[in-house]
Amino acid sequence: MSLDWSILFSWGLYIVLGLNLLFALAVIFAERRDVGATWAWLLVLFFLPVLGFIIYLFLGRQLKKDNFYNLSVEERSFHALQVEAQLEQIHTPQTQIAQPLFEKYDQLLQMNLRSSKSLISVHNRSLILHDGEQKFKALMDDIRSAETEINIQYYIIQRDALGQALLKELIERAKAGVKVRLLYDAVGSRSLRNSDFKELIANDGEVRVFFPPTLGMINFKLNNRNHRKVVIIDGKIGYVGGFNVGTEYLGLVEKFGYWRDTHLRVEGDVVYNLQHRFILDWNYSGHRKHDPENTFCFAKHEIKDNSPMQIVTSGPNSDTEHLKNMMIKMIMSAKRRVVIQTPYFIPDTSFMDACKMALNSGVQMDIMIPGKPDHPFVMWASLSFLGELLDYGANVYLYDEGFLHAKTLVVDDEIATVGTTNLDARSFRLNFEVNAVIYDERVALELVSLFETDTAVSRTYTMEDYEKRKWTVRLREGVSRLLSPIL
Repeated sequence: MSLDWSILFSWGLYIVLGLNLLFALAVIFAERRDVGATWAWLLVLFFLPVLGFIIYLFLGRQLKKDNFYNLSVEERSFHALQVEAQLEQIHTPQTQIAQPLFEKYDQLLQMNLRSSKSLISVHNRSLILHDGEQKFKALMDDIRSAETEINIQYYIIQRDALGQALLKELIERAKAGVKVRLLYDAVGSRSLRNSDFKELIANDGEVRVFFPPTLGMINFKLNNRNHRKVVIIDGKIGYVGGFNVGTEYLGLVEKFGYWRDTHLRVEGDVVYNLQHRFILDWNYSGHRKHDPENTFCFAKHEIKDNSPMQIVTSGPNSDTEHLKNMMIKMIMSAKRRVVIQTPYFIPDTSFMDACKMALNSGVQMDIMIPGKPDHPFVMWASLSFLGELLDYGANVYLYDEGFLHAKTLVVDDEIATVGTTNLDARSFRLNFEVNAVIYDERVALELVSLFETDTAVSRTYTMEDYEKRKWTVRLREGVSRLLSPIL
């Protein structure tokens, strides 16, 4: 009896389509995710039945949210008590936490405290670093001066001249008895090899990888990356911002040209909060090895400057999109002006609505993105969203001197945020991110001044430019925008 291959094929097709339907229903009902992302994944699953399933396994699965960092009951209770204490102290004149801008931005402070457990630090000093040579000179000098410990975390560490120079400095400090802990992301720093750290580990340095591959080269957490860039030295000096480690960040890669970014070097109480954030990621990556907080350096300092800050974090383990909500709250607090620099502008509906409401309320909104993109799909989607805001009166600039990687938002020349968060779904929902919120007019005005300097090497993107684009560009924008929730 011969086999009827057409019948077998038909049954096989029905089974595949049936399983695909069941899987699509599971995506809708079993996982609580953004509506836009749900529809985008459904399109992928229906139009690519088998391939879509494989793509989802690597890029679409959500992480557990309940006690992701495996904190003990005592640890969680301690952090909750710290938050409650600060909520009570914000407006108490007798306490050092009372500050001039706190009453004005009371709701923002409270939201950050409650949602992200972002403790307020008052006595801080910060230096804005906007050039690669400037940033890495300061970092290398601080590393060479380290006496107790260096905790360093980057999304990307390249195996190039800068990456090798950084590793060399860390090895030298490890030889001098300084405790060195290095944490990097498995995907962002995929060019690194275990052999690169042989000498550092031989000198008692420690190296850990965030979300390493599960089976050889297979990584089922490919879409959830630790995008944070944090350094803490001797518990006294901290770094946070947009720069990774590689020669492109020095402007030495022809594809990008000059690299314009923004980073903060901070001293004071805020370093404690950066240290705590590092410890959580470090312990999570330790494969059941949990380092107690008392093994880390929490040094006293003599900073008396009043420059209040909060360290706000978010990730795929978060119940809410803390960083997105924080930025929306900042925009909705604006009375006069919002200034934004970002390499990618692919917001969701809630962020776009906040921008539109601000513009309709008479708030000036200035937005700058790169004129030379690193990802064309992202650029097309960005211009689609920005074209919509042009119609509401936004001012849009395309940075042309090189590649703009800065991630900053300033409100009314009074408060600002600097960090690792791009204005897209990836940063809002999929990546682990960190931003500093600074309640200091000096810092805000300096960031605005940098923005205005950058406009001199930028093109103004107008409504006329947007309307006269070719149909092929409109088509690319439409497809890119449709896929924007999962870009």
